[in-house]
Amino acid sequence: MNRFIMANSQQCIGCYACEVACVMAHNNEQHALSQRHFTPRITVVKEGNKQSAVTCHHCENAPCAQSCPNGAISRMHDSVQVDQRKCIGCKACVVACPFGTIEIVTTPLAATAQKCDLCLERPQGPACVANCPADALSLVTPDNLNQLARARQLRTARHEAHPWQTRAVSVTRTGSKREQLEATPARGEPDKLTPDARAGNFNEIYLPFRPAQAKREADRCLTCGEHSICEWTCPLHNHIPQWIERVKAGDIAGAVELSHQTNCLPEVTGRVCPQDKLCEGACTVRDVAGSVTIGNIERYISDQALAKGWRPDLSHVTPVNKQVAIIGAGPAGLACADALIRRGVSVTVFDRHPEIGGLLTFGIPAFKLDKSLLARRREIFTAMGIRFELNCEVGKDIPLAQLLSEYDALFVGVGTYRSMKAGIPNEDAPGVYDALPFLVGNTRQLMGLPPSVEEPFVDTAGLNVVVLGGGDTAMDCVRTALRHGAANVTCAYRRDEANMPGSKKEVKNAREEGATFEFNVQPVELTLDDTGRVNGIRLLRTRLGEPDAQGRRRPEPIEGSEFVMPAEAVIMAFGFNPHAMPWLQAQGVEVDDWGRIAASVESRYRYQTSNPQIFAGGDAVRGADLVVTAMAEGRHAAQGIADWLGVASPTEH
Repeated sequence: MNRFIMANSQQCIGCYACEVACVMAHNNEQHALSQRHFTPRITVVKEGNKQSAVTCHHCENAPCAQSCPNGAISRMHDSVQVDQRKCIGCKACVVACPFGTIEIVTTPLAATAQKCDLCLERPQGPACVANCPADALSLVTPDNLNQLARARQLRTARHEAHPWQTRAVSVTRTGSKREQLEATPARGEPDKLTPDARAGNFNEIYLPFRPAQAKREADRCLTCGEHSICEWTCPLHNHIPQWIERVKAGDIAGAVELSHQTNCLPEVTGRVCPQDKLCEGACTVRDVAGSVTIGNIERYISDQALAKGWRPDLSHVTPVNKQVAIIGAGPAGLACADALIRRGVSVTVFDRHPEIGGLLTFGIPAFKLDKSLLARRREIFTAMGIRFELNCEVGKDIPLAQLLSEYDALFVGVGTYRSMKAGIPNEDAPGVYDALPFLVGNTRQLMGLPPSVEEPFVDTAGLNVVVLGGGDTAMDCVRTALRHGAANVTCAYRRDEANMPGSKKEVKNAREEGATFEFNVQPVELTLDDTGRVNGIRLLRTRLGEPDAQGRRRPEPIEGSEFVMPAEAVIMAFGFNPHAMPWLQAQGVEVDDWGRIAASVESRYRYQTSNPQIFAGGDAVRGADLVVTAMAEGRHAAQGIADWLGVASPTEH
């Protein structure tokens, strides 16, 4: 008989550890670089409160093999295997499979069939079986199939003789992980300041976990396998269950050490990362008792360890005779610098701002991210050996050609700073402000920095303010204007609340602080008073129509529904595009039609541009995105730079 993987649905906890293990086993034990590369050969299926894993049954008379016109599917070592060299991607096997466990995976070069191969070339055997935390998966062979049959016969005989034993047998069968899942207590949220306590100041609103809170939340984690789905859905692939285990043991230093293996700014991501859409959104206990509050645990271990003086230990690092310049001290640049300095590469970071952090410092309000955290992190990076050249704009204060002559390689992580426009009349009138300059000007004023011509401080005290947009940047503007003492602050968005792209938590906080919302409205033009200053917005009501290419329902105008909303200040928060970088293109670096730097993740040297000496990552490459995706690309680019320079990884020294 053929071997196959069997799933016990009574023990399965739906944690997706088998999917992650499968992908990593077929990717040289490395995480896939993007969701497009996450193609497991086993699938977790959930229906209501039931879940199980489905994979190839390696049928005796496999219909997929019989249907293949090119002989790409055949039996080998008691299993059904696909020879991808022969596969033509015709989907005949997909149609023939009665279990739906074969799919066609399309790459830029070809389309090939993919199915469970029982990890044929993996000495340890199937990775899904080895990594299932609930022991719900097993490799079926003739011997253990016979054992299973005998066990079932014995269980049936016991049931007939003593029916009351059924419950005890069932409890034993479900296993400790399933019991732990069902007994998980409800999610615990961090304490936060009351709306009255937040008014008029920029203090962080969320209070740090107390030790008992951190321990309670850590105890809720099921530790779903060596590589969990929360780890996978984090772009940095943080070792989340592992450092939560250290918190359970009271080992904060060990937890922060693990955290820093993948993340050089855990005290930042613990505060500003949208965990509800990433790690916490995928948490196994989410639908049962609410996700583990991963972000707050991450913040807790970082704050605790750094306050007690913990610092990264680089005493084992051997310097190499290579120098890299990094342009931009934002999350991508800092992550790249951290990864390179740990390889012994000399690193200098250039930035036009007077402090590190980029938009972490100047674009995110202090009520979400206290600015002292980046100042402390600058001291830590400096102690690690990273050199900073601040108030220095490449292309203006120093030519790029000079850096190319003085450094072995360059990394460009400059972010995106050009605000998207609405394309409506009068959007350049006095009283109309772009979101990013508004936020940067506020932060500079709060930090006591001199005013900037490009990003002046705008005081909205006493004004009727309208913010256009529905993302987190829009919420930052709304909540900043409220703290200035604005008379009224309204957020106007063209879709409904359910389709807002920002965090639901941010919308809730804005409401608590006094913001109002106007949904399903499209700006048509800005109205002006006799002096030419904005005094209102003409809006058109909309209804949601058919989904667009991303699956979001497109707003459609409702005829005759126009109205004017009064406004003394209008803040445009529609997002950002890459800004022009002629100094970069002058050195042969190609950009796409959107102005994004062309840097291939799939090239031999990750994130290398058309100028082989220059690498790039973060928002300047992918467009405006998350802090963690920028950091992940900075780390991947550091690997590409190290490979190009011939620098060994830390484990190879």
